[in-house]
Amino acid sequence: MAETIPRKSTSSIDPNSGFCSETNVYHNLRPRDALPPPHLPISAADHAFSLLHQSLSNSLHTTASFIDSTTARRLSYSDFLRHVGSLSSALQSRLGFSKGDTAFVLSPTCLEIPILYFSLLSLGVAFSPANPLSTPAEISRQIQISKPSVAFAAKSTAHKLPHTTTTISTILIDSDYFNSMMTMMTLSESDLSSATSNPIQSRISQSDTAAILYSSGTTGRVKGVELTHGNMIAGISTWPRRRGREVVLITTPLFHTYGVAMCVKAVAMGETAVLMTSTKRFDLEVMLKAVEDYRVTWMPVSPPIVVAMAKAEAVERYDLSSLREMLCGGAPLGKDASERFKARFPHGYGLTESAVSPARMLDAEEAKRHGSVGRLNPHVDVKVIDTVTGMAQSPGRRGELWIRGAGTMKGYVGDEEATASALDDEGWLKTGDLGYIDRDGFVYIIDRLKELIKYKSYQVPPAELEHLLQSHPEIVDSAVIPYPDEDAGEIPMAFVVRKPGSTLNEAQVAPHKKLRRVSFCSAIPKSAAGKILRRELIEHALSSPSPKL
Repeated sequence: MAETIPRKSTSSIDPNSGFCSETNVYHNLRPRDALPPPHLPISAADHAFSLLHQSLSNSLHTTASFIDSTTARRLSYSDFLRHVGSLSSALQSRLGFSKGDTAFVLSPTCLEIPILYFSLLSLGVAFSPANPLSTPAEISRQIQISKPSVAFAAKSTAHKLPHTTTTISTILIDSDYFNSMMTMMTLSESDLSSATSNPIQSRISQSDTAAILYSSGTTGRVKGVELTHGNMIAGISTWPRRRGREVVLITTPLFHTYGVAMCVKAVAMGETAVLMTSTKRFDLEVMLKAVEDYRVTWMPVSPPIVVAMAKAEAVERYDLSSLREMLCGGAPLGKDASERFKARFPHGYGLTESAVSPARMLDAEEAKRHGSVGRLNPHVDVKVIDTVTGMAQSPGRRGELWIRGAGTMKGYVGDEEATASALDDEGWLKTGDLGYIDRDGFVYIIDRLKELIKYKSYQVPPAELEHLLQSHPEIVDSAVIPYPDEDAGEIPMAFVVRKPGSTLNEAQVAPHKKLRRVSFCSAIPKSAAGKILRRELIEHALSSPSPKL
């Protein structure tokens, strides 16, 4: 687990930007919660439970831990803790699970998933969740990476697991057998706290692997990101503790790093987490109804959801008065979309390779910095490296963002070459994101380095053109990709989703900046986290002389 860079001299650190002129490193300036000493044996589950008991010591019965948005089924925190303790004991006694094992998880979002995650964390068993919509070939590749000894699946997904010569036992989480393991123990009130603080008395090191999460694969072959218990503990520590009852709507699937982080954070903070459990494609009105029905106070979202909420007339039909905050992350958010929200909702920046979100906005005042993803979080330091010279940059100058801190991943599982390419000898993680930090310490993400379009001698960020397109009142969504061109090398090509009934044509869209090619389509393909799947668009564009979706 990488340590945050020591600050050699506070006199050389700019109090506004956090930039140290001696080291060329940007330091976080937010108040820091103390982390457990790195040598202290403690699991991420133990740490989260200790914070939970501090927050809800007298209301474990009355506060819901997780709610199924589709069925309205809910678990109180006391029931959640009982299930975790029972499942942990059953997995150890019945199946011999122990520290160092890995469990592959292939299931749609449901109430059993958080119980399973915390049980495995308590045992020191790493969980490795995958997208249930993945193909059998993709799942086979992920299993080759994580090398699990067991797979947890739903009845609807089990058939996708590969039939290999190495036997991997499969447990169905929607079966009577799994339910019996969750309910085999009856814990008294006096036993509940101690049982959940360390149900099996296992000494788990903070450097032990807690989870293997899969990178999005939008720019290359999928990789398994190895996060430790210490990484997760650091991730918990960056969140401000608020007074009052918080209800979070987790819009992202629980196999994704964003969903995992929100799940762990909800337990540690004693929040009620409403899970979007529908197996269908994302539906904005289903989300809005959940906000109204469960009086959601905040939710993490991706930029496409923000854009949709800014433009959809359906928003007016729902009571969203309880919603105080939206944390937007996953991709840059355009100025137009930000302004439509009147700077109410904070923006954030995160990546699978770090359990600590590198930057986040904390309040409406910070959110007025349109285009920014906020200031650096605690336990994170950053360098901005010029992509040509390799030199560290001062405030206002662009470069690749490198991060280092307590949340930085251990590496890519079984891929030393990819790990060496992403992490240098000093533990700096090369994010692949192009951006800069201004003189007030606000971080700006411009685009992914690998997605920049090489137009003649210029580098054109697709996100800038997408933001420009989405400011048009007749455009619902858009994506920009590089298209081969003999003279320019690459030209920007736009895929555009028009509003129903719009007569917008290619001639009206093309003059925007350097756009040279336009195709109208019904939807932009995106990952579960809301990232544009540019590779799919590129493949489609190259396979058709007149691309249309």
